[in-house]
Amino acid sequence: MTGLPILIAGGGIGGLATALGLARQGFSSVVLEKAAAMGEVGAGIQLGPNAFHAFDWLGVGDTARAMAIYVDRLRLMDALTAEEICHIDLGEDFRQCFGNPYAVIHRGDLHGVFLQGCRGNDSVTLRTSAEVVAYEQDSAGVTAILASGERLRGRALIGADGLWSKVRRQLVGDGAPRVSGHTTYRSVIPTEQMPEELRWNAATLWAGPKCHIVHYPLQGWKTFNLVVTYHNDAPEPVAGKPVEAEEVFRGFTHVHPMAQQIIRQGRDWKLWVLCDRDPIEQWVDGRVALLGDAAHPMMQYMAQGACMAMEDAVCLAQTLAAHQGDIEAALPAYRDARALRTARVQLQSRAIGDHVYHPAGAHAALRNAIMAAKSQAEWRSTLAWLYGGTGPFTQDTAA
Repeated sequence: MTGLPILIAGGGIGGLATALGLARQGFSSVVLEKAAAMGEVGAGIQLGPNAFHAFDWLGVGDTARAMAIYVDRLRLMDALTAEEICHIDLGEDFRQCFGNPYAVIHRGDLHGVFLQGCRGNDSVTLRTSAEVVAYEQDSAGVTAILASGERLRGRALIGADGLWSKVRRQLVGDGAPRVSGHTTYRSVIPTEQMPEELRWNAATLWAGPKCHIVHYPLQGWKTFNLVVTYHNDAPEPVAGKPVEAEEVFRGFTHVHPMAQQIIRQGRDWKLWVLCDRDPIEQWVDGRVALLGDAAHPMMQYMAQGACMAMEDAVCLAQTLAAHQGDIEAALPAYRDARALRTARVQLQSRAIGDHVYHPAGAHAALRNAIMAAKSQAEWRSTLAWLYGGTGPFTQDTAA
């Protein structure tokens, strides 16, 4: 039975990173993706230094670096006054502190980095139109049951099947995700249509009452990623629904004209109602474990969803190797190494939405005063728990 592969439900960034990490440690895997083709929906994604730590360990660091854009700073703007509140310099001091840069990349390009790595590795088998809907297990292995009725045998099953994970539904049974009431609208605009005075080499956030705007350059400065979010108490999950520009602008009539003109450049808008879940400790059921959004879906406000999934992938591979392939010992150890760190990111992502992105009045004034007072050294100290060094991914991060 030791010759059986590890089954991975989900062929997104987390699932493919897991396959690469397992291959690096000598474990074969089968990635089971429900879609008819491997791909990623979305536009831009931000990559903290911890993402590059994972890239390097997974052997795709050079490829990822070649596709990324290295922004000079993280910039926080007041959406009512169009004045800068603060910024974090991402230059040499930042890179030396954390051992890697901060960058932005197109989500499809990042997925392609992992897909190319998996396709070039004999230890990884990729299957499409193969949705895992349930599992059975015994002392010798686990059986993944596909939507088609096909049954596949493996030594373990990793549920990397996202926010609406069918593996989690059986393992945890905690129902639908929590609807945040925040609606995000996404667009990509040609650089020449971005107002010239706002073509900053920065990941920029305009924070306003119950709303915010994020933009940064993508794909060799050919386009700008534009993401605007409005806390409109949306009642139910929605994903990728096309909407008219008038609907998008409705949530931003109260912000500064400079911020408004960015939104006016958007086209082909699509909306998502943001969802997450409360942190849990129940990631493991015998030979089955959760990973990425299936384990710890989070709000976008720390730009860490994909980064946490990649860290999970590295930690899982390292832990399996450390336990010499003993699945039933390794999976709880993996969970123990990751649960508190990801819970912290989940909860702080919510808090940042409330206290940094969307406050008004005295609440916003307090935000401005606190954040403007920090020195660059203090910002790096604040972020040290998250971006860390280049050490093992199983390190204690509670400090």
